[in-house]
Amino acid sequence: MTTLLSPAAVERYRRDGFYFPIPVLAPGEARERRCRLEAVEATHGGQLGGELRQKPHLLFTWLADLVRHPTILDAVEAVLGPNLLVWSTSFFIKEAHDPAFVSWHQDATYWGLSEPDVVTAWLAFTDATVDNGAMRMVPGSHGEQLAHRDTFAPNNLLSRGQEIAVEVDEARGVDILLRAGEMSLHHVRMVHGSPANRSGDRRIGLAIRYIPTYVKQLAGAVDGAMLVRGVDDYHHFVPEHAPASDLAPTARAHHAESVARSAKILYRGTGVERFR
Repeated sequence: MTTLLSPAAVERYRRDGFYFPIPVLAPGEARERRCRLEAVEATHGGQLGGELRQKPHLLFTWLADLVRHPTILDAVEAVLGPNLLVWSTSFFIKEAHDPAFVSWHQDATYWGLSEPDVVTAWLAFTDATVDNGAMRMVPGSHGEQLAHRDTFAPNNLLSRGQEIAVEVDEARGVDILLRAGEMSLHHVRMVHGSPANRSGDRRIGLAIRYIPTYVKQLAGAVDGAMLVRGVDDYHHFVPEHAPASDLAPTARAHHAESVARSAKILYRGTGVERFR
């Protein structure tokens, strides 16, 4: 293993619940990924929404390659070990002068996973700044699962508009500032959120959720994931696979099955059946 994370960096991640910045793509490579995304959006009439925003690595070869990027996997392996699955991916996009926001929350709340050994790699396709709504995280807040309430607020980018039901000390929040092509890592119970984009350009990030192979889904539903490094001796998840070509018919069918499974887990108990 060749890791970009030193023992001190791993210790900081374990202490704070996050670590940044980690360089992944050169600026030109990040621009190329943004152009690819925006070409897809143009074909579909605008910003990706609903189910297309969920697990897009099952639809597009260039995203399937990205979740296997050795720099990302090396950093995640330093935290989670050598046998890694991609459980999900999703785009978080805020348009220029957009009221969209992400409420203070913990990722683990509705995911149904058996262990808190889950890392989100958040890769910036554009710079993430204070003005355009970069994530904010509360150091050391990942020690316990907190109560949440659902809002389904129209401008909230989260699946259920979930927010923490207790007061968050926002003054302790750290701005996760990234250049395009850099990423942050954060723990599944990290208290985090992000404000609206006040700038004149889009803020685009891809969240990739990695789990070690021993993690299970406990929500009473079948779940799927893609093996991206090492071996899976547990087989707790339906194997998911990369598309042969972008938006291939077989990939569309595979993706539809996967996001339907995910919706049952993430929206369980609400009566909602599909991603917004």
